[in-house]
Amino acid sequence: MSDEATVLEWSQPGDRYTDFCLWDYAPAAPTTGRLRSVNLLYDSFAAAGVAAPMRALCAAVRAAVGPFNTVWGVKVQDGRLFWELYFYDYRRQARELSIARVLAALRPFAPCDLRLPDSRPYFMFSIDLDPALARGGRAIEGLNVYLGNVGSSVSSGISYLLTAQGLSLENLYFFFDARRECEDILAKVTHSAHIEPAAFDPATVLWPDLRDCTTLVVANKRHHDGVYFTRVGVDQLIRFMGRLGYPPGMIAFVTTHRVRLDHLRFDVAFDYRMDADGLRILKGSYYGCF
Repeated sequence: MSDEATVLEWSQPGDRYTDFCLWDYAPAAPTTGRLRSVNLLYDSFAAAGVAAPMRALCAAVRAAVGPFNTVWGVKVQDGRLFWELYFYDYRRQARELSIARVLAALRPFAPCDLRLPDSRPYFMFSIDLDPALARGGRAIEGLNVYLGNVGSSVSSGISYLLTAQGLSLENLYFFFDARRECEDILAKVTHSAHIEPAAFDPATVLWPDLRDCTTLVVANKRHHDGVYFTRVGVDQLIRFMGRLGYPPGMIAFVTTHRVRLDHLRFDVAFDYRMDADGLRILKGSYYGCF
């Protein structure tokens, strides 16, 4: 990597600070001389050996949709790094940020022939990226499309996978106030087809270190469940990365710059299920915005 000063993006007056729902929050500390969260994304590209093509891809996306309109996730599973980019437009059918607009920006990097009519009331979609795509080894083969779950008494959403074969139901997400709805959260994580209630300790997924988050999301997925903790601090992120097995160099990057990142709030998540050997954590994710 070249001189670090030429690689890092520094916070600027007028920067927007959002969680992974693209909801605004006030910075937790002064922002002068601090770093943008996107630096963690760039560092993960370097760790995977695809810094140049992935930074170029992100620059094209930012140019197409504007700054601070793209949520990113850095994911790890079985030691393998990959990413997801999320795009929101809560105006739904009156949207300006469409699937077609983003795919047009990505076409020079990864073609995609998938289409979904703008009349469908999705408020978000996301795209999975990996080193093979970054190196030109594959096209975009699927999109994740998210709709609100109308009629639910709990804030919730539904995601579908869009492929050449059409749409298939993927995940159900339920959003809880982490401080006020503790009993509902407990009931939700224990009422699952993927755990054995008699052997399940809720603390194995509702980590005490993360319970001071703002919103706690419980997801029911096709083959497992997931939990998401919003707006946690940089020290919590560092501990989370260590526990989920992120590469040591990436943890060292965040640790080295922790004072320059302490104004930010991050979102973290992991998927899990139980088998004969007990609870297994399958995948970790953390999120920011550029």
